[in-house]
Amino acid sequence: MGRLASAYGQAVNSHRAARAHLDNARSVLGAAPTAAAPVGANDLVARLARLGGTLATPAPGVTPLTDAPAAVRIGEASTADGGFPVLVPLGGGHHLALDTDARDPQVAGLLRALVLRLVATAPPGQVRVAGIDTAALGATFGPLRPLLDAGVLDPPATGEAEVAALLDAAEQHARAAQHGQPAARRLLVVVATAAPPPRELARLAALTHAGPAAAVCVLLAGHPSRLPGETPPPLGGTTAVRLSQGYAHVGDPPGTPFSPDGSGLAAPVLLDGDPPPASVRALAEHLGAATRRADALPFTDLLPERRWAESAGNGLRTVIGRAGGASTVAVDTALTLAFDDATPHWLVGGRTGAGKTVFLLDVLYGLAARYSPAELQLYLLDFKEGVSFTEFVPTGRDPSWLPHARAVGIESDREYGLAVLRELRREAQRRATALKRHGVTKLADLPPDNPLPRIVTVIDEFHVLLAGNDALARESVDLLEELARKGRSYGIHLVLASQSMTGIEALYGRAEAIFGQFALRVALPGGGGVLDQLNDAAAALPIGSAVVNTAAGAVGADTVLRFPDAHAAAADLAALRHDLWQARPPGSRAPAVFKGYEAARVEDDSTFGGLRPGGRRPMALVGRTVDVHGTTALFLMDTTPGRHLAVVGTAPTGADVLRAATLSLARQHTPGDARFHLACLVTVADPVADDTETLLRAAGHPVQRLDAAGLRDRIVALAAEPTGREYLVVFGMDAAAPVLGATDPGTFRSGLDDLRTVLRQGPAQGVHLLGWWRGLRRLADDLGGTQNRDDVACLVALNVPGAELALHLGVHDLTYTPRPDRALLIDRHDQRTRLIVPFVGDGHDPDGER
Repeated sequence: MGRLASAYGQAVNSHRAARAHLDNARSVLGAAPTAAAPVGANDLVARLARLGGTLATPAPGVTPLTDAPAAVRIGEASTADGGFPVLVPLGGGHHLALDTDARDPQVAGLLRALVLRLVATAPPGQVRVAGIDTAALGATFGPLRPLLDAGVLDPPATGEAEVAALLDAAEQHARAAQHGQPAARRLLVVVATAAPPPRELARLAALTHAGPAAAVCVLLAGHPSRLPGETPPPLGGTTAVRLSQGYAHVGDPPGTPFSPDGSGLAAPVLLDGDPPPASVRALAEHLGAATRRADALPFTDLLPERRWAESAGNGLRTVIGRAGGASTVAVDTALTLAFDDATPHWLVGGRTGAGKTVFLLDVLYGLAARYSPAELQLYLLDFKEGVSFTEFVPTGRDPSWLPHARAVGIESDREYGLAVLRELRREAQRRATALKRHGVTKLADLPPDNPLPRIVTVIDEFHVLLAGNDALARESVDLLEELARKGRSYGIHLVLASQSMTGIEALYGRAEAIFGQFALRVALPGGGGVLDQLNDAAAALPIGSAVVNTAAGAVGADTVLRFPDAHAAAADLAALRHDLWQARPPGSRAPAVFKGYEAARVEDDSTFGGLRPGGRRPMALVGRTVDVHGTTALFLMDTTPGRHLAVVGTAPTGADVLRAATLSLARQHTPGDARFHLACLVTVADPVADDTETLLRAAGHPVQRLDAAGLRDRIVALAAEPTGREYLVVFGMDAAAPVLGATDPGTFRSGLDDLRTVLRQGPAQGVHLLGWWRGLRRLADDLGGTQNRDDVACLVALNVPGAELALHLGVHDLTYTPRPDRALLIDRHDQRTRLIVPFVGDGHDPDGER
């Protein structure tokens, strides 16, 4: 204390001498002298305390890390005359080193306080914090977790590889800043570990010597300055702090020493402790919002200067965002990714809300702006409940579409996804033939006069397609593996996106064979499963960023990416889409669209609209096939035995399917050419049957309404003597069983006997039955057992259990799960089994099927 008191005494004497000189000068100038009150040690300490308090708690944003150092409080000095804050310069080429690591609570608290002060006093987004904590495995930075979530603090490096990567990035940051490249952020490297290995310590020391232009500040705890036998590399521009018995000794800051002899501050210092958790949370909320605003990338950054000016001969390339800056300590630069021989397929992972859809939209619009439809085609599948790709197809509000899109599935069925994979395999086979014909092995080697567009297929939530271990999942895995292996040669590229890559039963034993072809991995927040198990680079990414890895997820090949929010640029997207649509080649077709949530109406069907009288084989339209092009599901009602239609299931949709089939048949006959007999035997079908009758009569066709007794009479008449083209349409055929089952006392025949005669002989004479049975067993009984099942060869199964349907058909490999607005079309004559969207009428409620 004597040295400090002596220093204070000298300061007071110097102050008095200066006032005396000032008074003399004023006397010479004729000014009246002003009385000067003596300044004692107590007053001087009080003034220092006030000044230190002001500098230690500046207004936010006024003392950022810049090329000039900022005075930052680290604790309070104790003297006989009171305490005052101790300030040291940080930033602008000035650093801090403590001889004790952060396992000491005092050191850990001080580091956290300094981080908070440096971040709080800088403009939002100007300071980035990168931590190293191999001693406590990141626990030192745990109380600062809100800053990590806000995108200000990077996940701390806790392993050797992570530390090396962090120092690589810090050195890159320093070199770029020294060479005049724009450094949007100042880097604060906080080392909380015990004595670092010599190589790491040498690299940290080099950073302290890099100077103010490097825009790096190092806070180093655990510096081995006083270990026996240690000769650590000297630190540049660093204030040293030594801890002893609860107090600290603060050395002389470079350039602004506390002492004339290099001994440092001659007073013990009690280091500051942890900032209040509420302050950390409040700062994180403020900085998070400000950082997101500052980091927001305009969508236009992804677009080229000229539309459709690039060639896809050697691959596809697009800018997807910026590397560095916000999420790393590297320089902020545009990042371009490619679909080519090196990275033919991409694997994208991320939890719900992580931005997968936004990322995919960025990629798709970037590609579509660079390559014309002659260079690029898109197949887009979305298996989640959402509208990820709706903007690429024409809608009632916007007739435009993306001219590159060939097929788009929205809330896709698994069967639709399988149909797309089958279509891609057929395309690969066609391309293989073309390559052989020209004697080349790669798409890029084809002659310029015979180009083939590259195909990018995006499957969002692909794990839904592979769910379970049924025949559909197994075939999908086979096709994915084939396309992944052969796609690069044929210009077919896959993008598989999902929330999780684990627990997919159909991939057991096959995952490596498929995913091994996906060299490029994109891990969004929560999507680290696409990376190697030892690679946790995506452990704490903020929303709007991703880790891009071009080595199949291996450690050490990561680049942190920021990408723009496509949803926030709706106006830019709409303008771009309309520009591309207006520039589409003449004769371009809109993409084939499958909307899994949308019901089908026969009046909207293009095949129905094109039906005209005079066809050789009348067609009964029953729905839309779940395939790439949404083809009309139909049966030919020709003269082949068994060409009758049975709709089976309790769902009221059965009546709608009969209506669609009947109206479509009627359009193929001139009025009077065919007769229609309608029997409605269940109340639920009355509105549909009445509507069918009204429309038939309006078209000029003769219609006869029948009850159960009239139905039997008509069947008896048709069995005895058919009179020409007739359609017997029965809503609720199972309800006729009591009447048809009765035996005629004169002929000893039942109505079922006559029905079976009509079923066997009717088609050859122009008679066809269209019936809705609400139970499969009742249908089998009416047919006379399963041995007669081919007498009704056309079947539409609604909510019928798959096992029961397989038993009726006599097959063992049928996989069918009933669900609303879906049916299974079965044609026993051509062995055709297809999932369809059955036609329904206005006011249809899919929940009514349950």
